[in-house]
Amino acid sequence: MGKPCLAFLTGTLIAVPPAAAQSLVSRITASPDGDVRLTFAAREGICGDGHTYIRDRNRDSFTSFESDDHRYRGRRWRDWPCEDGPVRVRLRVREGAVRSAKTYVGGDWSDAVAVGHVTDLGTVSTARAVEALLDLARDPKQGGGDDTIFPATIADSVTIWPSLLRLAKDGGAPRRSRKSAVFWLSQFAGDAATQGLAELAEDDNEDREVREQAVFALSQLSEDRGIPILIRVAKTNRDPEVRRKAIFWLGQSDDPRALALFEEILTKQR
Repeated sequence: MGKPCLAFLTGTLIAVPPAAAQSLVSRITASPDGDVRLTFAAREGICGDGHTYIRDRNRDSFTSFESDDHRYRGRRWRDWPCEDGPVRVRLRVREGAVRSAKTYVGGDWSDAVAVGHVTDLGTVSTARAVEALLDLARDPKQGGGDDTIFPATIADSVTIWPSLLRLAKDGGAPRRSRKSAVFWLSQFAGDAATQGLAELAEDDNEDREVREQAVFALSQLSEDRGIPILIRVAKTNRDPEVRRKAIFWLGQSDDPRALALFEEILTKQR
């Protein structure tokens, strides 16, 4: 097995052999209480230092876990060293349920401090990883919730928005997970995903918080995509709170079509 690393000394390593007949979710939830680890390929442009931050070079965005890390003080984050993949996910399991999840990019598990047993599932395919992570987010019995959605969004060679849209529309899934799915849809939105966001925002039978998150996601799209839908929501949605949210985000846009709507609304109130 090779030399033990720090993680092996602070917890008990559980070797998990391949099990084609057993789903990845089943293997995760059947693990002893402690940490479950899995590794998979990151999509192009995703990098990190394996410890404190993840960067998406394609979107020029940055996620920091330890913003006060002394190693990077005084340096612009774009100048920080950044290693291309892999994605490493640590799932904290207790009594057969995922209670939390944390994602790293780059590095390895050698400096990780384990809590309880360590079940290392090794490197898995991105397709299996994404399916399992979204299944965990969909399951109300799992406490990890939306923490397991983010790592799925940075997996290599997977078109994820159709799965995110199904999760966003799943009334049986936890609200946190659905709202997180809506947010990530706004980051990946193409024409089909945009239509899905519009349907969520305009569905009177949908959870209000999910609809409001869909309205926010629409506000993050390009003006040609988002503004017309927001105007329609502001004019026709039956829920006054959802209409108010749409009007608020239109007010942040500086779009002349939004100003025309405000004039129309105020003129009617005279």
